[in-house]
Amino acid sequence: MPNRCAAYGCRKSYGDNVTMFRFPKDPGEFRKWEKQVQRTRTSWVAKTFSFLCSEHFSKDCFEPRPTTVAKVMGFKGLKLKEGAVPTIFIRPPCRNCGGHGTTCTMCSPKGKRPNVNTELQNNESVGTCKPQSTDSMVCEMCGVSGTRGTFYSRTKRFCSLSCSRSFSSSSKKSSILARLQVSQKTSSAGFDWGSYLEKHGSLAAPVSCFHHAPLCVQWEDIEVGLQVEVLNTHAGLPTKVYWIAAILQLAGYKALLRYEGFEEDDSHDFWCNLGTAEVHPIGWCAVNSKLLVPPQAVHKCKTDWKSYLMKRLVGAFTLPVDFHVKMADSLKYPFRQGVRVEVVDRSLVSRTRRAVVDTVIGGRLRLIYEDAGLGPSGEVLSDFWCHMWSPLVHPINWSSRVGHLIKETDKSVDMSSHPTFHKVFCDSVPRQFKKLRTVYMEGVFFEEGMKLEAIDPLNLGNICVASVRKVLLDGYLMVSIDGVEIGDGSDWFCYHASSHAILPTGYCQSNDIALTLPPGYDQATFTWPKYLEETASVAAPRRLFNTDYTGHGFAPGMKLEAVDLMEPRLVCVATVQRSVGRLLLLHFDGWEAEFDQWVDCQSPDIYPVGWCEFTGYQLQPPIGPGRQSMFLCPCPVHNKWESQASL
Repeated sequence: MPNRCAAYGCRKSYGDNVTMFRFPKDPGEFRKWEKQVQRTRTSWVAKTFSFLCSEHFSKDCFEPRPTTVAKVMGFKGLKLKEGAVPTIFIRPPCRNCGGHGTTCTMCSPKGKRPNVNTELQNNESVGTCKPQSTDSMVCEMCGVSGTRGTFYSRTKRFCSLSCSRSFSSSSKKSSILARLQVSQKTSSAGFDWGSYLEKHGSLAAPVSCFHHAPLCVQWEDIEVGLQVEVLNTHAGLPTKVYWIAAILQLAGYKALLRYEGFEEDDSHDFWCNLGTAEVHPIGWCAVNSKLLVPPQAVHKCKTDWKSYLMKRLVGAFTLPVDFHVKMADSLKYPFRQGVRVEVVDRSLVSRTRRAVVDTVIGGRLRLIYEDAGLGPSGEVLSDFWCHMWSPLVHPINWSSRVGHLIKETDKSVDMSSHPTFHKVFCDSVPRQFKKLRTVYMEGVFFEEGMKLEAIDPLNLGNICVASVRKVLLDGYLMVSIDGVEIGDGSDWFCYHASSHAILPTGYCQSNDIALTLPPGYDQATFTWPKYLEETASVAAPRRLFNTDYTGHGFAPGMKLEAVDLMEPRLVCVATVQRSVGRLLLLHFDGWEAEFDQWVDCQSPDIYPVGWCEFTGYQLQPPIGPGRQSMFLCPCPVHNKWESQASL
């Protein structure tokens, strides 16, 4: 019987065009290999005769050796470097992805650390009252009059911190005319990430940083210098032909390519999305009977292209042969139109509502509340966008199971005329959702009244003094921001105990982050011990929080595409402003710092450069002067330009 690979789902042997490696004799190295395999085979125990094949080692694990493209792709005759450790494994099907995809973030130990992305907004319009005089003020949120000395904030625009927070939330809505200053010409042509990065001299966050992104696992095989066969747009022929190009630079899914034959000439360099169907590994054209034709500009520069290419391709690397197969697999999702879920109620954040999946784009769900109501022309009056791994969306009966408030569906609202509600509905089940990290509620756990620091769900750029208001089942908590509570619990927000959005007391001070204090407290004199004493409360134990640092790879200045969580249908051009442990402060390019948002490094609402182009979602470019205010809804049903009034 041949020696077969011990990795989960592999079982390859010498006859499968791979190199087999026996587990090391050194006990320490042996244990490292065993632990790596056990990440996907929990109860498996290694033997002295256990083997792993070459497909489970990254390229830097092998001794350099000249080889042709065919040999590189075949992994024959490889030799491991001393101390090499396997890192590439197929994840087993889990309850969350149901075995439909290979990029489920729950199939690896790192993926078990969940993240919360609050996608909330205030639906009320905002007034634009002006001060009546130097001393007499009018609150720009509620219209209450008062004196300048009693008004809140440096600008003295609001009568209370509550109004300031509400304005910050609803200002995105009220200022949507300015927020979406994207010209029709720019949007129809698509945002040019390549030119934008070159203009600003910026780097893009690598695809490998985004654990939920398509092809994340395969991206370690993609590097500068790879040779690919790509559609030749400079051939001057009526039919599709291809040519070989080299990757000069990587930016998310985007790659800067140069056709072979131009050598040091950069005049024809071009950016291409590697997720498109027109980029292939070397040899694809030969297998599929496609023509390789050099661009017109260099067609006559070489007399013997065959010899030239043979010389250029010896020892070169290319895309994995199954690159597009895995790309297709990564775009399979466990949700479809008609699936019923429970999701946060955008009009009252302390409760959930039942909704139906209307659209799935790149794992992002457009959800229509079951009793949303329809406008005169049949448009939905209330919907909600979130990623399928978002902690804001849950399976049916989740609220009753954990003790969360849920709005009963208004049966009198007729939704039958909407196309989505023509489908046969099916209830979602827990295995379709991301499983959060297990927390143990026995012994010392969160208790009502405990103090902590939390990201404000109505102003995601602020981390505030907060309190635990209620402990639900399964590790969920209801949290409120101190000093601005409405009093009826309607502004409480649900966080899981493992959420990145709740932090131990003193976290902001330790990491040089401005902590937003309750009204009446001053930054210069505030201390947690004194505050706990004054409020007769205790701090939640530090060990209960999920602040473990992960080597995420993000760095300040990196570009990415990110959801505006206050207007969650929008995916915008963004920059990593700060990196604090596992928290990232995102800045939306072209916008003031007051719109910055804190997110977790494993948030499902941040994406690599080129993700929108790759999945077909609409990217919102940075705002600029002289652009007409318009918005292209990403939902195919409403794929038309909409004005502010329709939002």
